[in-house]
Amino acid sequence: MQPKYKRVLLKLSGEALAGEAGHGLDEGVISYVVNQIVEVHNMGVELALVIGGGNFWRGRQGKNMDRTTADHMGMLATVMNSLAMMDALEQRGIPTRVQTALIMTSVAEPYILRKAIHHFEKGRVVIMACGTGNPYCSTDTAAAQRACEIQADVLMLAKNIDAIYDSDPKLNPNAKKYDHINYMDIIKNGIKAMDTTAATMCMENDIPAIAFGLDESNSIVRAVCGEKLGTLIDNN
Repeated sequence: MQPKYKRVLLKLSGEALAGEAGHGLDEGVISYVVNQIVEVHNMGVELALVIGGGNFWRGRQGKNMDRTTADHMGMLATVMNSLAMMDALEQRGIPTRVQTALIMTSVAEPYILRKAIHHFEKGRVVIMACGTGNPYCSTDTAAAQRACEIQADVLMLAKNIDAIYDSDPKLNPNAKKYDHINYMDIIKNGIKAMDTTAATMCMENDIPAIAFGLDESNSIVRAVCGEKLGTLIDNN
């Protein structure tokens, strides 16, 4: 298989890493993801990861908590996932760096764009944690922003469902699946594939996105190689 894209930003949800338990980390899921990242890396693809923190903490859990505090706790949750993924990748011989939008130099590098590009040039996977470093911003927005900054060829959204639908397929058996949709339709129709800020950022910078199911067989590798799966989101 040959890769279609040279530089990829892969967004993983924290919940996906939790597996069926719904919380914490599932070693089997991490191993499954790492196997694919190793294959993609060995193809020469430059890979950045943004991982959510919902398997440890979601801001809405802090109902009576200050929103900024709750969001900062979510950022810390992304660091735990990022360190776990770094460890799993390095055990497989893949050089990896975690960069954080909040300064915590005891455990990771601060996010610096030029340093991230240098890591790509050296054949390292870069995991970008702490979202944008700002409260009131989702990890979708962080993934879109980082994809724009590193000039990624594509933003890949590995999700718990296999594509984007016009309604929740778990609740509506007649939900319509989209093979292709443009950013403006997502924004105008309020389709919850990615948040509006992320969609607008990708639209304005002409970064295509692919939303697909993480649990489909070898889906990350297949998406990187250009196989049609999930939903393509772009400006066309």
